[in-house]
Amino acid sequence: MTREPIDRVAERRALKSNIKAYECMQSELESQHLGSWVVFHADRFINAYPSFEDAAADAVKRFGRGPYLIREVGAKPLRLVMRPTLVPVE
Repeated sequence: MTREPIDRVAERRALKSNIKAYECMQSELESQHLGSWVVFHADRFINAYPSFEDAAADAVKRFGRGPYLIREVGAKPLRLVMRPTLVPVE
């Protein structure tokens, strides 16, 4: 099975676009789904879920590896930074 190359620039652009879509709906989401986990894909609100695990499972089932946004409504957004791990050479 061959995987297509990942276009990181396009993924980043899509994620930023999904974040903007979330921010446009944030007040409505906070009044209707506070504490729930929501999924956004292709600039659209998909659904609200009771847990991150439920949101992630449905997002993967529907959209594969993404990109999509999963966020807890009302929580401060987290920024994850991937840093290379240094491994000692023997």
